[in-house]
Amino acid sequence: MIITCPYCGPRDSSEFVYREEGGRTRPDPASTDQAEWNAYVYDRLNPAGDHDEIWQHAGGCRSHLRVMRNTLTHGISSVALARDHGRPHERRSRETQA
Repeated sequence: MIITCPYCGPRDSSEFVYREEGGRTRPDPASTDQAEWNAYVYDRLNPAGDHDEIWQHAGGCRSHLRVMRNTLTHGISSVALARDHGRPHERRSRETQA
């Protein structure tokens, strides 16, 4: 499988490490809700088809990438920097701090 890094270009998937499902919402770090944390850690989607994923280019520029990959064919339909796809409230808070 070939993943096209926005910085390094097309690379073999052996240079990348799968990190997590894309678009997941992490519970508040101060939360003590055990059910919420269990769901975040253990509940995973298992789609047959397109899947939003976060990968890291560990063997290259170390960027985190948002990859749309088909789990049946391993075909990749899009790759973008994960930081460009943060939740809107996260982007706004960083912009106001600058």
